[in-house]
Amino acid sequence: MSKDNKYTSDQIIVLEGLQPVRKRPAMYIGSTDTRGLHHCLTEIIDNSIDEALAGFAKNIWILIHPDNSATIADDGRGFPIDIMPKYNKPAVEVILTTLHSGGKFEGQAYKVSGGLHGVGAACVNALSSNFQIEVRRDNKINYMEFSQGNVLESLQTIDQSRVGDLEKIVPKHIDGTTVTFKPDSEIFKEHIIFDKKIILKSLKDRAYLTSKIYFHFYDQRDGTQRHFYFEGGIISLIKSLNKKQKVLHSPIYLKGNSEKDGIEAEIAIQYNDSFKENTPSYVNIINTTEGGTHLSGFKAALTRSIKDYATKYELIKAKDDKIDGEDTRQGLTAVISLKMPSRELQFEGQTKSKLGNSEVYSIVSKIVKDELDTYFEENPAVAKIIIGKTLLAIKIRKAAKAAKDAIMRKGAFDSLGLPGKLADCQSKKPEDSELFVVEGDSAGGSAKQGRDRKFQAILPLWGKAINTEDLSLDKIVNSSKLKDFIIALGMGIGDSAEPNKLRYHRIILMSDADVDGAHISTLLMTFLYRHLPSTIEKGHLYIAMPPLYKINQGKVKKYVYTEEEKEDYIRQLDQTKKIDIQRYKGLGEMNPQQLWETTMDPKTRLLKRVTIHDAQNADDTFRILMGSEVPPRRKFIQTRAHMAQLDI
Repeated sequence: MSKDNKYTSDQIIVLEGLQPVRKRPAMYIGSTDTRGLHHCLTEIIDNSIDEALAGFAKNIWILIHPDNSATIADDGRGFPIDIMPKYNKPAVEVILTTLHSGGKFEGQAYKVSGGLHGVGAACVNALSSNFQIEVRRDNKINYMEFSQGNVLESLQTIDQSRVGDLEKIVPKHIDGTTVTFKPDSEIFKEHIIFDKKIILKSLKDRAYLTSKIYFHFYDQRDGTQRHFYFEGGIISLIKSLNKKQKVLHSPIYLKGNSEKDGIEAEIAIQYNDSFKENTPSYVNIINTTEGGTHLSGFKAALTRSIKDYATKYELIKAKDDKIDGEDTRQGLTAVISLKMPSRELQFEGQTKSKLGNSEVYSIVSKIVKDELDTYFEENPAVAKIIIGKTLLAIKIRKAAKAAKDAIMRKGAFDSLGLPGKLADCQSKKPEDSELFVVEGDSAGGSAKQGRDRKFQAILPLWGKAINTEDLSLDKIVNSSKLKDFIIALGMGIGDSAEPNKLRYHRIILMSDADVDGAHISTLLMTFLYRHLPSTIEKGHLYIAMPPLYKINQGKVKKYVYTEEEKEDYIRQLDQTKKIDIQRYKGLGEMNPQQLWETTMDPKTRLLKRVTIHDAQNADDTFRILMGSEVPPRRKFIQTRAHMAQLDI
């Protein structure tokens, strides 16, 4: 073996302090896009919430400054500032510069906390160009300042707050902690601007889950000021989640605990007339977006309780009507909130998106089963409404299965069973393949000629697809356009959908740059969001961006994609020479070469990835715009009409 190929100690690199966080930030905050940016803010806010859960804080203040730095303050006990003998440093410095340090490991300082790994505040410090902390104790302000995790100013007592704006808002002479940080542009690059809507949604959720705690939000960029305080807890939350739905009964509230494990569970349940499931779950106010053992335990107990009640009172008439879990969750909105000792928490990943404690499954399952059985016995009218909803789901499921069986015969997903209109690509690797869903046969023909057939497939869809917002699955799979789309994607649909069988990891909706084109894309997005949501959740859905104009001056041509880009480019041109401007009204106006170089070539094209930052708001918007109720849609349009840009 040559010297160059030897694996020796010289090749070992040890990243000390907070260096690992800056080296691999996504490992600690999930990503360095807008989600990671807001995760940093949440980490600091949740530290203050932990003080409130421990009974030492009543108010939390959040300020967003004009330079997109953020200040978070509370009226809790304040970070510990005494010297830690082992490190010969103040505790606050150790907490903010050392991974896996804090008061949440042994359960003495915090019995209930969202923090687990002791890396939250330290990570935010590492990923901030400037990080200031003020600890108010005994009428004194103790101050430290950092940059990229390194100490700029050691702990010292100061006369007045360095965060001048805070003194106008927070009452003087109270104990607590104030943190101000500015996210580092070296880490977050262009994703450096805090989104007010994301923050307000997060704060509102936390206010629901931590009732009787005040949240005060100030955005100095536009003067926004909002305050959240809820007495009703998760009952208030579930009413909010269902405010745009037609509910079938009043909220059901369940509560129980396991004294031995120190676990307390709160559950709110309410069914509506839709066929969609909405079951947000939380552990110590942390939103576990990927669920976990608490959510699984709830679902299992709900199914058993409904089955047992229906069997006991002989509410199932047909012999082949067997209730499964999916049937019991059609139209279900439920909030599952768990509080447990922080020292026992087992999250999957630092971003805390999934609870992993195996013992929680049986604890939550028992609480829900016992409490829900009692509720059903005491409220038979509500029990029968829920059973009726379940039986309707069974009927629809059976009809959908019959329809699917009729159109999706054996072999429907192999190459021989693909739709005739589909011009498939040569690649069989989904990660390399992309499907253009193209409006109209004319544009579809150009796309087929202009594409790179090695990895680009084309599916022309003539005319508009059906609106699937309020349709049951059996009607959807009988639509010829959507049937071709479903078969082309190759992953099935409904309870038999297999996301891992998706044939293309880029599904690109390509329609004309006008109102009709936007409507067509919206109809297809509605279908995917409601019936194949994994295509959006996993980042597979895109919107193509065809140019609005081609601008020629002499031999120089330029494609532009917005009105602003057109005006900016024209101002740069020689105004004494003739300028030719061609407005593209449709994809069919472009020849195959033009369509390739403007809209399909990965080297030059623009694509919009469709993502979901706020599932509840997305759900509400789809229901308003695509649902059958006219008044909410009229109100939505009227209140936003001034924002419309009309191309007349």
